[in-house]
Amino acid sequence: MLAEALTVEQVVQVIIDVGRTALAADRSAVALLDTDRAALKLINGEGILEASGATGDEIPLSHSNVMTMAVNSRRPVFAESPESLKAQLLEAGGDEEVLAGFLAHGDERAWVGLPLLAAGRALGALRFSFTRPQKISQEDGVFLEALAGQCALAVERATLFEREHRTAETLQRSLLPDRLPVVKGLVLAQRFRSGSRHVQVGGDWYDAFVLQDGRVAAVVGDVMGKGVKAAAGMGRIRNAMRALALTNPPPAAVLTGLDRVFEATEEEEQVTTLAYMVVEPVTGEGTLALAGHPPPVLVSPQGTAILCDAEPGTPLGWPTSRRQFRFVVPPGHTAVLYSDGLVENRKRGLDAGLAELCSVVTEAPPEVVSSPHMLLDFLVDRMLSGYEQDDDVTALAIHVPPATKSD
Repeated sequence: MLAEALTVEQVVQVIIDVGRTALAADRSAVALLDTDRAALKLINGEGILEASGATGDEIPLSHSNVMTMAVNSRRPVFAESPESLKAQLLEAGGDEEVLAGFLAHGDERAWVGLPLLAAGRALGALRFSFTRPQKISQEDGVFLEALAGQCALAVERATLFEREHRTAETLQRSLLPDRLPVVKGLVLAQRFRSGSRHVQVGGDWYDAFVLQDGRVAAVVGDVMGKGVKAAAGMGRIRNAMRALALTNPPPAAVLTGLDRVFEATEEEEQVTTLAYMVVEPVTGEGTLALAGHPPPVLVSPQGTAILCDAEPGTPLGWPTSRRQFRFVVPPGHTAVLYSDGLVENRKRGLDAGLAELCSVVTEAPPEVVSSPHMLLDFLVDRMLSGYEQDDDVTALAIHVPPATKSD
């Protein structure tokens, strides 16, 4: 169970469940050490933390209870009765009045405090308590120390995982545009959701920018793989994409140029796909080209979905004659470009995912269909529901507002 727990929250839940069951404990608590503040931060716990004099979920190490004593001494603390607890806490400098109040008003009668140690370094502490005096046998002590050791390793691993995941997600987001352009006659929206089970930066990306003639370029791409190599490839292709589009914007020309860039800069085994379109604000007239990427879906004001039937093409770097196709987003309609993480996973193939995407669109309420931001939230939530997200999900919506009488 600890091996399958990725996050600190999941590890703590395993500790609580296994420890309480094994010990037949009535209450439990887990706290992690904040070395900067010289305090324990309560992650999960029940009951009063005896004689600590602390409020809220933070316990200064200078305030004595079984958890702080375990951390300070780097040794387990066993208090088999109120008398034993009182003697140990007073010896550690605890407040006798606070302790007396705790014992008088609480129903706990035995306590265990265990330090979470990794390579001799304290990470936090566990606390189990009982509503009856409890004899801690030698066998119990051996089990508890082994439990604390395994938990400490799991906490350390989970803390590292969460830190690396946050760093990877921050890195990936830094490679994406800060904001989408604001253009009269067009509404753009995007959603990016990092995959939950990897800690490396991925290669999904999106971009949108205004061309010199006032049209808008929109692209969603996917550099297969994870890690720095995928992130670097994403950055190179995205920058080349902008340079080519601003120089010669027709999609077929841009993809042809990207093929040359790819052959010159990327490794042969690298697979990169993208969908690129240029659209005219107000009218929604546009052109589209695909490089081995899933087709855009066009959502009507009535909530019907049409998958673009443009030739899918080949991934970048594969010798091919690039073609572009007329792709219109009529007023009131929304085009959605997306990465394969939205429609494909280990349990759902691409064809089934595309069919499900069209089905989900038809279930969207009218107020969702008319708002590209709400539409993307709806599609991402519904398409991922019931599946374990094992890939990044990127989606970009291009909405042409309906014409008004004044127009």
